[in-house]
Parts: sequence; C-alpha cells; structure tokens
Amino acid sequence: MATVRTASRFSLLLAVSGALALSGCGGEPAPEAMPTPEVAVVTLKDQPVRLTRELAGRTTPFLVAEVRPQVTGIITRRLFEEGSMVKAGDALYDIDASAYRASRDSARAGLARAQAALTSARLSANRSKELAAAKLVSAQDNERAAAAFQQAQADVAAARADLQATEVTLGYAHITAPISGRIGKSSVTQGALVTANQAQALATIQQLDPMYVDLAQSSSELLALRKEMAAGTLERGDGVPVKILLEDGSDYGQDGRMEFADVTVDPTTGSYALRVRVPNAENFLLPGMYVRAVVDMGQRPNGVLAPQQGITRDAKGQAVAMVVTPEGKVEQRVVQASRTIGDQWLVDEGLRAGDRVIVEGLQKVQPGGDAKAVEAAAATAGASVPSPPAPAAAASK
Repeated sequence: MATVRTASRFSLLLAVSGALALSGCGGEPAPEAMPTPEVAVVTLKDQPVRLTRELAGRTTPFLVAEVRPQVTGIITRRLFEEGSMVKAGDALYDIDASAYRASRDSARAGLARAQAALTSARLSANRSKELAAAKLVSAQDNERAAAAFQQAQADVAAARADLQATEVTLGYAHITAPISGRIGKSSVTQGALVTANQAQALATIQQLDPMYVDLAQSSSELLALRKEMAAGTLERGDGVPVKILLEDGSDYGQDGRMEFADVTVDPTTGSYALRVRVPNAENFLLPGMYVRAVVDMGQRPNGVLAPQQGITRDAKGQAVAMVVTPEGKVEQRVVQASRTIGDQWLVDEGLRAGDRVIVEGLQKVQPGGDAKAVEAAAATAGASVPSPPAPAAAASK
C-alpha cells in the first residue's frame, strides 16, 4: 500500500515539472515588429527669390544754401519770417547801402565825364582827318588825334565797367534767397554789423522736397553680391523702388529711388555710401531723421527656401536637416544658409529642389532609419519678405 502511494506522488511531481517546463519553453508569443514612424515633410522647390537688405540711414535735404553777406554794413531790416517757405529771389535782409549808393553815383558821374571826353575826342579826330586829307596838318598830328579818340573810347568802357561794379556791390546790400525752400532761424537781428563773406551764416535755407536718405552698406556684402552675379546665381534689378521705414517701424508710405552708389569704401567703417531720393511733398521727413530703407539686392532665379523648423544643429554645431529619401530612408544633410526670407532659410548648399525635409517628428527618427513621409499642410515660401542677413551662428559650413 505504501509502495502505491509513493508511485502516485512521484507521477504527480513529474506531471507538475513537465507543465512548468512547457510553460517556460514556449508559452509566451513572440514580440511584434515596430511600425515605421510617420513624419511631416516639406518638399522643397526652386523659385524666383528677391533678396532685400534693410539698411539704416539719415535724411538730408535735397538742396542746402547758407545765406552770407557779400558786403559789410549794418542790418537795417529782416524781411522774412523764421521757419517759413521762401522762393528763390525773395528779399531776406537789407544792409545800410548809403556808402555803396554814393560809390554808384560817383561811378555814374565818371562815366558821364568819360562820355563827354569821348565826344570831344571824336570831333577832334574827324576834323584832323579832314585837314590831313587836304594836307593842312601833318600825318603825325592826325595820328595823335586818332589815338586820343581811341583812348577816350577805352575810358568810357572802363567807366561803364566801374559803374556796373558799384551797382553789383549796391545790389549785395539787398540780400535775397538763392534757392527755394524752408528758411531756419536768423542768426542776426536788425542793427547787427555783418561783414563780407563772414564765417557765420545769417540763415540757412533747405529744400525738403524731395529728400535724400543717405545709407551705408558693408563692402563685404557688395563683394558677395558681385560674386553671385558673376556666377549667374543672382540677377541684379535696376530701378526697383526702395521702401522707407520710419524710426517707429511704420511704413513711410512713399517709395524712393536709388540715386547713386559711391565708388569709395570708408576705411574706418569698411562700408560705402548709398543715396536714395524720396518724395516729401508734405514735408513729413525732416533733415537728420533716422530711417531704414529696404533696398533691393537682386533676384535669385532658382532659389531654394527651407522652413526654419526643419533646420537644426548637430553636436558639432553644424546646421543640419533630416531628409526622407525616395527609398523611405532618413538622411542627414549639412546645410549652408546665407539669410532668412520671412520664416524660411534661403539655402546655398546642402539641399536642392525635390528634397523632402522633415519638419515634424524629428524625435522619432535617426539617420539611416526608415520613415513614412507625409506632406505638411503649411509650407509656402514668402519670397518677397525683407529680412536682415543671417547671423554668423545661423549659417554653418
């Protein structure tokens, strides 16, 4: 009886051990394969991209004239209102002209005396000529009479020139506006003594319509633009309007035109001068105002724009983009970008038209891995939005 019980227990232990062995060897199912991660991409395309540069500048008058006296005397009257508009030829000041008027009268009398002497010399010359023809006077006396007549003519011409000079000087005593524009404050009052060609201006007239905006651009940017044009990657557009922004960032409302670009680089700043001509009919712009000008630098006919969220940095600090290849593989590209256009990078190297750049789901993929590309909903290029060039840290080589 004891032998039977021992055999039963042994059979039960074998059964339990077999069940445990079966459960440990293959009871759990094999894990399933991970699905291919899905990422949002933007397919790049080439398109004409207009490049602009925002430059700071100051406004300067179109014409400036400093009014100075050309004769010495006492100011007797000021004939304009400070800050008013004057026209060329308008009277501004009167200087005491008593001495200059007397000089004019004396020159006028000298001219009359010379004319009288001329009349006498002419009569003498004519009479001598007649007598010489009848051989009643010598040829030498006739020549003296003719020479005296010519000298009298020269004396009249000199006296007339003296009279004109005194009249010019007398006219300087009545100071007029040399140009049309807005006149500033007067530096002298009635009763002040002024001297000819003095250093201090009596007043300054400025023509404010149109107005100039003087800008400065880096010579290194000029060299880069010329290299791009020489390579055929940039087309320079002449006559493109220049947008003017006021100090508070608002649009001035009227576009300017590029007047000229200087050919000399300032050695202290490494920049060269640009000048823009802007209409200013309402005199809204005043001399010395700080403004910014959005200047057209040309058009890149086959520019490639990449969304900023698709450009990241690797451990070396290089700008990189993750691209999904036609085979569905993730590839990392080193990108060179020169500037931003709106919310996108203008790509110089590393990406080309047709590349699918990952903009969402970068944390799901690794270079060399698989990815399922789904086109992102919003990825339009704003090619006409001006922006400053990218900082040094934003464009890696």
